[in-house]
Amino acid sequence: MTRNPPDLARDGAGASRALVATETWIFDLDNTLYPASTNLFDQVDARITEYIAKLLSLDHKEARATQKRYFHEYGTSMRGLMTRHGVDPRPFLDFVHEIDMTVLDPAPELDAALDRLPGRKIIFTNGDTAHAEKVMQRLGVERHFDAIFDIHESDYVPKPQPGPYAKLVARFGISPERAVMIEDLAINLVPAAAIGMTTVWVRTDSEWADDGAADAHVHHVVDDLAGWLAALTADAETA
Repeated sequence: MTRNPPDLARDGAGASRALVATETWIFDLDNTLYPASTNLFDQVDARITEYIAKLLSLDHKEARATQKRYFHEYGTSMRGLMTRHGVDPRPFLDFVHEIDMTVLDPAPELDAALDRLPGRKIIFTNGDTAHAEKVMQRLGVERHFDAIFDIHESDYVPKPQPGPYAKLVARFGISPERAVMIEDLAINLVPAAAIGMTTVWVRTDSEWADDGAADAHVHHVVDDLAGWLAALTADAETA
């Protein structure tokens, strides 16, 4: 399924050419660059629960409920812990990212698709740079990305708060109308669309990923990012 905003309301190669002409591609990291089916982020999720349980002396069920409540109220559980309990984000991030990366296999199709995709490419994540680098190295795609804009860069204000998007745009001199943002959490595309970016939702079965997915701020919906990028560049090249 693909939804096109008015300026991209064309079909076939025309739409492909318009997208490939993008100046800046902004990619989320977790459950976006790699399939959610790897369950890599589930490991992070479990580590967050463990951290909260130890910090607040809660059982697993209570810790889990607190984690999800903070996620909804603050955008990330970490932000909730910082606000409510004065948690230092750096050791928190170190702890939750101590995970088994071997579940990620190299992604040659994604590597090839990114190689053929013109424009600069930036990672925009609510995680940190160290985690992003490990993920990209496992996938074998780190050479394609010009920069990582992480949660430290955003002063620990997470997506979908609009502030980090404005900082991202200013930091890298991005023209929003010439940028595409790709995310697995549909709600995180709201601020991107509001400032003029074209948005792509990578559909997953992850918890709350489809919140707002049926709304107008989602311009394109894809199930396989690597396959979609490969088809996009192939269509544009043959036009």
